[in-house]
Amino acid sequence: MRLAVMGAGDVGRSVAELAGEYGHTVTAFADSASAVVEPDGIDVDAALAHKDDVGRVGEGDPADALGAEYDALVEATPTTLGDAHPGFEHVRAALEADRHAVLANKGPVAERYDDLRELEADSDGSIRFEATVAGAIPALSTIDGVGAERVTAARGVLNGTANFILTRMATDGLDYEHVLAEAQDLGVAEADPTFDVEGTDAALKCAILANVIHGGGYSLEDVDVEGITDVPPSALELAAEDGRTVRLIGEVTEDGARVGPRLVPENHTLAVSGTMNIVQLETEHAGRLNLSGRGAGGPETATAVLSDVDRLS
Repeated sequence: MRLAVMGAGDVGRSVAELAGEYGHTVTAFADSASAVVEPDGIDVDAALAHKDDVGRVGEGDPADALGAEYDALVEATPTTLGDAHPGFEHVRAALEADRHAVLANKGPVAERYDDLRELEADSDGSIRFEATVAGAIPALSTIDGVGAERVTAARGVLNGTANFILTRMATDGLDYEHVLAEAQDLGVAEADPTFDVEGTDAALKCAILANVIHGGGYSLEDVDVEGITDVPPSALELAAEDGRTVRLIGEVTEDGARVGPRLVPENHTLAVSGTMNIVQLETEHAGRLNLSGRGAGGPETATAVLSDVDRLS
């Protein structure tokens, strides 16, 4: 397929770099300030080198990418809340042009799911968004395979930054601020970690899971959210004395969606360590399904994006 990649962060770069290995051609590549378009396929290495040298992928306008010749748009711009601008507009442009859209950007799917489905219904294009929930973990394709109507609940550890912090606090008895600084030094946490540590990122993923399982109707404001910033080392020490630990758990049930610190047994399936993620699905006939792996990272998330593209081919 011919791809128009919107966004040149870790995920967008990785999609552009790996597309050829999956048999696809990048015909347009845009960042927030520029674009490069070539109907026969852009020189990805040259575009990325240009980005590294001067801060932009090309000399064209980002809007040029939306008007390029492509079969599927890859929406990999940063996640925004509320109206999910500009990601939602990018996807709308693709669907209104009867092209497919594959999203790594959580915003449009979490905040405007019903709007996306309405646009899809009026288009010859389709949307897919495996990468929005758990990076390389095939949570949504598993739900699709089982049948969303047969999934009774979903829960899991959905944010690697929060999980790294809680793991280090529990293992070494360190306080939150100390471990956060360490995570930032290692590149595990952003300079502004608010989305991760306050539970917003996990809540967006829960909203997406709830939309898929319940057929829409959810946004971030419908998820009860509590982060990890107020978890003291003493709580982890007391939990350890009882053979338990604390994890930031997102959960979707028939009663709604919620995110917050939860006590789990130390040897429990949900007690994954470090930056690992896990999604646990409760199903009517297949029992409990556990899917774990890397929930973030450029190449990891790009594999989910490109697998979605393959499903559209």
